[in-house]
Amino acid sequence: MVNISVIVTTYQRPKALDAVLKSLSLQTKLPAEIIVADDGSGQDTKFLIKSWQSKITCPLVHVWQEDKGFRAARARNLGVASSKGNYLVFLDGDCIVFPDFISRHMALAEIGYIVMGSRILCSEALTSRVENNKLWPCTFTLKDWLTSLVKNDINRIYPLLRLPDGLWRKLRTKKWLGIRTFNLAVWKNDFYAVNGFDEQFEGWGHEDADLAIRLINNSILRKDGQFALPVLHLWHSENDRNNEKDNKSYLASSIKSRKIKAIKGILNSKINK
Repeated sequence: MVNISVIVTTYQRPKALDAVLKSLSLQTKLPAEIIVADDGSGQDTKFLIKSWQSKITCPLVHVWQEDKGFRAARARNLGVASSKGNYLVFLDGDCIVFPDFISRHMALAEIGYIVMGSRILCSEALTSRVENNKLWPCTFTLKDWLTSLVKNDINRIYPLLRLPDGLWRKLRTKKWLGIRTFNLAVWKNDFYAVNGFDEQFEGWGHEDADLAIRLINNSILRKDGQFALPVLHLWHSENDRNNEKDNKSYLASSIKSRKIKAIKGILNSKINK
């Protein structure tokens, strides 16, 4: 049985998080729980989550760590350590989901595989209207989507298509490039087997690719969730990439050594002590 824990990563974007939680509350099938993995946001985020806890009819948990810079890897580990489900769906706190998101993840879940979804990028203008409750794109008609595409409010439209499961989803089983945690599903047992995210990765970038590489090294293969699991990724300015050089070095080490377990992962983190 698939019991989904949605791990939503956030940092100082309460308006975007509000839209994400709204989209999760409108699912045709709710997850077992939603955990907001907070990388050090302030009181606005805390109050927002508290307000949603009385409106969402599944458990909504807020786990928080002190703001010491970009530590998304540790925040996600913290969220997983607090989770109760057996299947983890990682979602960024600025990615709105469609009403069939959870039911589609349940349908595509398969032992031995991670499932990578797709995204549609939203413009700054469209994002502003969503965050200020002036429109809700999940109810767009085809005409609305085409208009948004023409106006460059979205970058593409084809991920909105829905196709059934099939062998074609397993054509790139060992391709880690493009695997990102804005919309990624993994069995919890598989996540712990590779020691979760490596908390050596601080600052923007590559902690999700590192996780994917180690999972594939441990014979957990990629399954594509394209044409089933789109999300709407709200606009944001580019993150500070000052630490990217170090993160690329850690990633290169995982590729070269065929590493499986994170050096500083969920099992040897202070999270579990």
